[in-house]
Amino acid sequence: MSDSVQLILLCVGASFVQRTTGFGFGIFIMTMLPFLMPSYGEATTLSGLLAMTTSAVIVARLWRKVTWQRLWPILATFIVVSAGAIFALSRIEDRVLRQVLGVGLIVISLYFILFSQRIKLPTTKGVQVCAGTLSGLMGGFFGMQGPPAVLYFISSEPDKEHYMAMAQTYFLIGNAMMTVVRAENGFFTSAVVHDYMLGLGGVLVGTLLGAWVFKHIPTKLFRYIIYLYIGISGIIVLLEA
Repeated sequence: MSDSVQLILLCVGASFVQRTTGFGFGIFIMTMLPFLMPSYGEATTLSGLLAMTTSAVIVARLWRKVTWQRLWPILATFIVVSAGAIFALSRIEDRVLRQVLGVGLIVISLYFILFSQRIKLPTTKGVQVCAGTLSGLMGGFFGMQGPPAVLYFISSEPDKEHYMAMAQTYFLIGNAMMTVVRAENGFFTSAVVHDYMLGLGGVLVGTLLGAWVFKHIPTKLFRYIIYLYIGISGIIVLLEA
């Protein structure tokens, strides 16, 4: 199978996951994308661009459900922290970080599956800053900023449509910022542009399929799907470490 076909199939799968669960584009696509790109930094840049495109399509339909006063604190924290992580990306060894990240995601997933009925994260500045900090570190280092943010949004929003609107607006603005920072660090190359154009068709197909599935997911089941996928994400990260 050629690299081009693999990229398109990865984009279909990643955008399907993103549209169905509200996150996971980077987690899914980064299982293989670093092997198809010249460098890890270029892979995270391409992942961010494609995820941003997926989010833009969703936000165009759901933006009226965004509550900005609950979004800005976590988003601003994410922007600052992720920028610092991107600058440090080429200077650190990420193997140990990946192992810690993988175990952490699995533990969090199990905890929320078992005790989700008792958990309601408050929309306080402290909780928002903590979620934004963790999301920024994971996004800057690994292109996987989703889990901390979605745990906050799924607990704080009244239904799955509001959750999806908040999460995708967060990812849209966050990925746009990270793309600028990555470009400043030399990761936005002609290879990224070429593969981005190639992957757009896959993004469209995956987004349309995911929208149909999202519409038919029962609300009570939806949050458990989110928690389960966070656990799967941890296993994927550990296998890659």
